[in-house]
Amino acid sequence: MSKVRIYTLAKDLGVDNHKMLEILDGLGVSYKSVSSTIEEDTVELIKQILEEEAQGGAASTAEPAPAEATAPRTAAQAEASETATQGSPAPAPSATATAEREPEASPAAPEVPHRAPVVTIMGHVDHGKTSLLDYIRKTKVAAKEAGGITQHVGAFEAQTSKGRIVFIDTPGHEAFTTIRARGANVADIAIIVIAADDSLMPQTREAIAHAQAAKVPMIVAINKVDLPQADPERVKTDLTQLNLVPEEYGGDLVVVPVSAKTGEGVEDLLEYISLTAELEDLRADPKAPFSGVIIESRVDRQAGVLATVMVQQGTLRVGDFLVVGEGYGKIKAMTDSAGGRLKEAGPSTPVQILGFSEAPASGETVLSAKNEHAAREVIAQRASDRRDAENARERRRLTLEEMMGELGETRTVNLILRADTQGSVEAIQGILARKESEDVKLNVMLAGIGAPTEGDVLLASTADATILCFSVTPSGGVKKVAESKGIEIKSFRIIYELIDEVDRLIKGNLDPVFEERYLGRAEVRMVIRHPKSGNIAGSYVTDGMLRRNAKAKVTRGKQVVYEGTLVGLKRFKDDVREVQTGYECGINLDWDGVEIGDIIEASEMVEVEQA
Repeated sequence: MSKVRIYTLAKDLGVDNHKMLEILDGLGVSYKSVSSTIEEDTVELIKQILEEEAQGGAASTAEPAPAEATAPRTAAQAEASETATQGSPAPAPSATATAEREPEASPAAPEVPHRAPVVTIMGHVDHGKTSLLDYIRKTKVAAKEAGGITQHVGAFEAQTSKGRIVFIDTPGHEAFTTIRARGANVADIAIIVIAADDSLMPQTREAIAHAQAAKVPMIVAINKVDLPQADPERVKTDLTQLNLVPEEYGGDLVVVPVSAKTGEGVEDLLEYISLTAELEDLRADPKAPFSGVIIESRVDRQAGVLATVMVQQGTLRVGDFLVVGEGYGKIKAMTDSAGGRLKEAGPSTPVQILGFSEAPASGETVLSAKNEHAAREVIAQRASDRRDAENARERRRLTLEEMMGELGETRTVNLILRADTQGSVEAIQGILARKESEDVKLNVMLAGIGAPTEGDVLLASTADATILCFSVTPSGGVKKVAESKGIEIKSFRIIYELIDEVDRLIKGNLDPVFEERYLGRAEVRMVIRHPKSGNIAGSYVTDGMLRRNAKAKVTRGKQVVYEGTLVGLKRFKDDVREVQTGYECGINLDWDGVEIGDIIEASEMVEVEQA
């Protein structure tokens, strides 16, 4: 029995992909994505449903006329009751029904329009990333249209039957991650290019790890299928080792065989990109306040600072003031790939602008300001916020909530593993798999052979991961990059030491268990009124000891009248940290209700060591 892809059927029947998926959900048909296939009998069932919906819609529009015709023929009261439910006599119901439908449709009128998807292509060296981009650029680029950007601006646009697609021409996953490290997810879809004659390589695994860390949809393009030694099935099998299961094998990973040389499969790849974008429902309001991201920047000897900006929201216009970080600039000129001037650019449009005095960093968020005065105010506020944040970090203390974390939360320890041989990598991964528990999950984001690279450090910085090395050591340059980004690279020669380190990391991510421990008690013998500190309880320690900042409970008779913190302890005029049994002291509870005869009991929360 022949099978049909969901998106192909939707296209043939003139139905939206979302509508088609809703019908399948209603029928209880399981699928992975719109590129999944369905049986022929299911296709016939869907056609019947759509026909019934069409006939039902036609019947509902034609309903008022027969009602009018049958009114004189049958019981008048029945017809009257029918028309009463609709609101009035025959002609009126259709008018009121139309009037009632219009308000429902009107809120959808100002719906935010869709925008073009932004795609980045990543993969191993010599697997054909540049060749694939070049083929798409030559055949699909809108060379003379406004907003058509090429490699000079770091991105270009492709016009397809499904609409516009924007490709970011980055030098690899390092740049992709550097941008994301600053909190900017520029790309909506990641294309992982794998050579059909080479399968998975170290940089392929890195690219996949970076795309997964960015949480963007992935499409795998198996390139060089035109070569006689090409083996696409081997690539698909190798992908399953990374828990990436192609759709043909029952998974949800879209895999497209292509040839950047002959163009085979490129149309299919563009089709899948459009389908993924449709399901992601990418939208942006061109009338909203402008926001964008710096893709790259450089200093030209003649022109000055040139920055490539991806417009994400709103519209960018020549003359606008832009704020980036703690700097600003005014757009003097905005150009496309051919050097042609642009006056404005909408969402999902990459543009090269002239107007900054200093080159902004990749990944920085760009916002617009009404004028220079407003731009200066934003910069001053950002500088103030940064100084406040730095001061707060210095003074910061862990609160009980921060120490204990959210109840029931499963913690994840992100690791990047580097070893001298594949055997060592597999052995360590096997041991780590047995270390996981219900409370802590070990996520090995990347496991490879050889010394750690700067790409590993970038990935670790964005994913908050620890780099563990077994029998390999990082180079001096990688160590410097790691130090600058505050990333730990830990090297081991003995496998048990590495496992011990993992145990320490797991313990650090477990929710600490605290219990309340009794310290001591004191009897209040006098109350001293203090103008600044409030009431101070002159007390005598009858058991154990009292400690400053301990938890305090005040008992009056058999009733607890206060629970809080013991904020201050004094012996005569001196502030002290603790007071032992048999000594008098002044206790400040930051509570003015203390009375003579009250009993103050002190306790503290201590962490219980877990097995």
